[in-house]
Amino acid sequence: MKLRKKLAKGFMEKVNLAAKFNKFDDYWSPKIVAELNDSYVLLAKLKGDFVWHKHENEDELFLVVKGNLLIKLRDRDVQLGAGEFFIVPKGTEHFPVAEQEVQIILLEPKTTKHTGEIVTEKTVTEYERV
Repeated sequence: MKLRKKLAKGFMEKVNLAAKFNKFDDYWSPKIVAELNDSYVLLAKLKGDFVWHKHENEDELFLVVKGNLLIKLRDRDVQLGAGEFFIVPKGTEHFPVAEQEVQIILLEPKTTKHTGEIVTEKTVTEYERV
């Protein structure tokens, strides 16, 4: 019984992505849905342009759940559709663009700053949990 209580309070519950995405409407503001070792599993809705930024010490995984995401890099563009992911290597400038609403999962270390060292009106300093 003790194990069952511990599991109910911990991270060993299934996550329904559609239900979690329905809990928020704001764009470019990732939400914590789980923690995995020293990383966050984040959900975000994107629409429009973000900002050029980089994360000096952390890789960042973008997994598209719904829609199409363009990730501009300084030397090329990466187009992602539903069911595809791309890892932006640490130190790589990138500029996400979503012409229509996109739903994504981000996997990144807890130390990752939302917009790297760049601070704009889109910068989020603390992530909400959903």
